[in-house]
Amino acid sequence: MALTDVSVTAFDPFTAPPEQCLAVGQLKVDVFASAYPAEPPISAEKEALELTQRMPGERDEHFVVWDGQQATGWGSLNCDTDQNLHLAHARLIVHPQRRRRGLGRALAAALEQVARRETRRTVTFVTSDRHAGGEPFAHMLGARAALPTRQSRLELARVDPDLVTRWLTRPDSEPYRLHTWDGPIPAEYLERMADLMMVMNSAPKGELDMDDWRVTPEMIRGWEANAAEGGERELLIAVEDTRSGELVGYTEVSWTPERASIIHQGATAVRPAARGHGLGKWLKALMLNSLTQKAPEARVIQTNNAEQNAAMLGINVALGFKPWVAITEWQLKLK
Repeated sequence: MALTDVSVTAFDPFTAPPEQCLAVGQLKVDVFASAYPAEPPISAEKEALELTQRMPGERDEHFVVWDGQQATGWGSLNCDTDQNLHLAHARLIVHPQRRRRGLGRALAAALEQVARRETRRTVTFVTSDRHAGGEPFAHMLGARAALPTRQSRLELARVDPDLVTRWLTRPDSEPYRLHTWDGPIPAEYLERMADLMMVMNSAPKGELDMDDWRVTPEMIRGWEANAAEGGERELLIAVEDTRSGELVGYTEVSWTPERASIIHQGATAVRPAARGHGLGKWLKALMLNSLTQKAPEARVIQTNNAEQNAAMLGINVALGFKPWVAITEWQLKLK
């Protein structure tokens, strides 16, 4: 099929009929099942819901390739209207049975047009080694690999309890206290938590042309609202320095009831001034203990770390995390 034979249609999930949103959700389910056939399936309904979840200050545009009522390809371009105004992030998938027919190239061309219209000079996107065509497609577009990432998994049954006990041991004169939240962050901690989350700007960015991100209380409330709408469970543990009241470290995980065996580890971060006191290990051990109560069905924890992030990789490898998927973040410079 030639590129000109592919019909790419603009798609607005806020005004589209529910059955069309569900068709795009089903496409995402089919692509996931092809890449991860042994994994618990994801939900077409939740994937459809995600299409309409937008953060404050974000704008996105979607395109679909239709075959009758079936969505055979989908792409989206996301732009922040307040920060990193030179940047856009793209997502693009094609049904496994419709690949090598020009759908991906047609969707990429539509997304590039939007990026140029929005004067975004850098477009980022992600591939993984579970999708064999991703890397060749990125090279075909002229993109360059900017940040290699290791997705790892930890089998909870294999965790060394003695190691966890050692990491939980703290000095008697401990100046830190803990906060555990499995719902919205209390209002009195919201500003401090937003400030702490920006520590993630110190994580390796590789070659990404990306400015530091500013986290606001409104963004946190937006993340919380999206998670609640999708039925996602969240658990966050923060460390407060009692000498100053400053939050100096945190770790966060999430999971969904229908895929309760898999815990997704989000950020774990410690302020530079508080590093070297074992707080990262303490947080990891505390989270493992908490999950036995909060998520008894959990079997594995999954996390992503930049290959350049030696400190966090060291902690995870010591716990028993094993490489599972190789992920690459790419960037395409538009001339």
